[in-house]
Amino acid sequence: MDSEGSAGWRQRLQPWWPLMRVVVSGDSMAPTLADGDWLVCRRITGASVVAGDVVVAEQPNRPGFVLVKRATERKAGGWWLSGDNVLASDDSRVFGVVDDSLVIGRVLFRYAPKPRWI
Repeated sequence: MDSEGSAGWRQRLQPWWPLMRVVVSGDSMAPTLADGDWLVCRRITGASVVAGDVVVAEQPNRPGFVLVKRATERKAGGWWLSGDNVLASDDSRVFGVVDDSLVIGRVLFRYAPKPRWI
């Protein structure tokens, strides 16, 4: 199968598949996660998040840009998301509360470079 065909197949399957994978880019979640870590995440809605979960969300002021942050506090209509490394993180201090509809996954485990539960 050519790359275009396989990409199309993945896009059609992705919304229905309960798991997704993401790669960490940057140091905002250090020391918990590092640049280049590959994560397996369960698709969820913001309503099923618990404070302390590491989540995947779409950044409110950058549609289509996905980030990995820690859900720290439930606010009216959404979540306050924070990076574990506050000195290197653009998080809710910059873009405010993240609406429940923008929280798309909860990190289950890191599978590369060295597997471990999060």
